[in-house]
Amino acid sequence: MRSPISGYTRLTKVHKFSAAGIAAAGVAALAFAVVPASADGEKTVAAVKPVAWNAHSFGETQQQELAKQADRATEQAKADAKKKADEQAAKEKADKERAEQQAASRSAERAPVPAAPVKKTYANNLDGWIREALDIMQAKGIPGSYNGIYRNIMRESTGNPKAINLWDSNAAKGIPSKGLLQVIDPTFKAYHVDGTSWDIYDPVANITAACNYAAKVYGSMDNVNSAY
Repeated sequence: MRSPISGYTRLTKVHKFSAAGIAAAGVAALAFAVVPASADGEKTVAAVKPVAWNAHSFGETQQQELAKQADRATEQAKADAKKKADEQAAKEKADKERAEQQAASRSAERAPVPAAPVKKTYANNLDGWIREALDIMQAKGIPGSYNGIYRNIMRESTGNPKAINLWDSNAAKGIPSKGLLQVIDPTFKAYHVDGTSWDIYDPVANITAACNYAAKVYGSMDNVNSAY
């Protein structure tokens, strides 16, 4: 009805309830979807579940997903860093081993090769025989000097390594004196010096055996001034 004062139509209770019903129907209509007409030309209405919208819950979901992504990125960074550190450590170890091998190889190359010992040579004469005998005597701890040996040799055999006495008492007994220092066979065998020949006529063997005997009886060949 139109108000006599304002000129507007006043809504009665019936009108208000009708309006509320229409609004409710509009809201309910949102819950349905119109499906294209079926073969017989009729439209089909299908129920659609309303979607609940919660801005707060959606924000929390985004934050959780971002946190997970950050965690995954951190773990990946740690894994990459560990892999890189392991590779660097392996490279450094290989470099160190290679350097040590190269250093050892250079040291081996620089290491001097010990020279083969040079065998001392002696002249094949009276001087050489005396000098060789003296070197052996020194190694064996047998006393004697060049002059003492030379002096007795010249008196006994005049330097003849094949000299033999066939007229003295030893010769009469069947054991003549032989060699440079006129040694009899029993004395030569008893005082033979290791490393020398067992031939009594060998100059070096004869000298060393005679000097070994003289050292035991006279203290040294240097102390012998006559037949012994």
